Amino acid sequence: MAAPFILASNSPRRHALLTEAGYEFEVVVPAVSELAVAQLSLRELTIANATRKAIAVARIYRGRVVLAADTLIAMEGQIMGKPRDLNHARMILRRLSGRTHDVCTAVCIVDPRGRISFAEISQVRFRKLTESAITKYFKVVNPVDKAGAYAAQGAGGNIISAIAGSVTNVIGLPMERTTEVLAQVGIRPLSESRPQLPEAESERLSVHVSAPDKETRR
Repeated sequence: MAAPFILASNSPRRHALLTEAGYEFEVVVPAVSELAVAQLSLRELTIANATRKAIAVARIYRGRVVLAADTLIAMEGQIMGKPRDLNHARMILRRLSGRTHDVCTAVCIVDPRGRISFAEISQVRFRKLTESAITKYFKVVNPVDKAGAYAAQGAGGNIISAIAGSVTNVIGLPMERTTEVLAQVGIRPLSESRPQLPEAESERLSVHVSAPDKETRR
């Protein structure tokens, strides 16, 4: 019997959030490239990317409900994705140090009747980071596969001083709104459990993945 819906993402953080909330789902990684269009706003770009991922999987698995998401950050209008390498990751954290930035996660849910897209924006304020604090953070977190070079969960408390808005949105999936929209298409958690913020070990969550390509976004 097929799972109630397909998660079109290989992000362990999204897996963990949905699992903790009590959902049953199948994972299929979308084989699409992510857009980087300077003319689009933060909200527009994340919605475009989430929609591309959802449609790519829905075309293969016709008749199924598909959920896809995309997360990016922006500060002073400049959108930031994943760092190219550790040096670039260090440059990003230096820029975010002691300042507030926006984190936007867009979600697209496709079902046989159509699709629903939405985006949530949270504000994250960083602590003032020294070079040694950044080095220490990189020893426990791999920043290269994360938008903005950081994760809110686990050791995120060492670099984040405050979050305004949905915390799960910063992690990679705004569960408050996602739960509401999934219910609109008839999908509810099998067990009602309150989502917990994934710890570092949650990033090693074992999930069966159908993967024609890889996606390692937040």
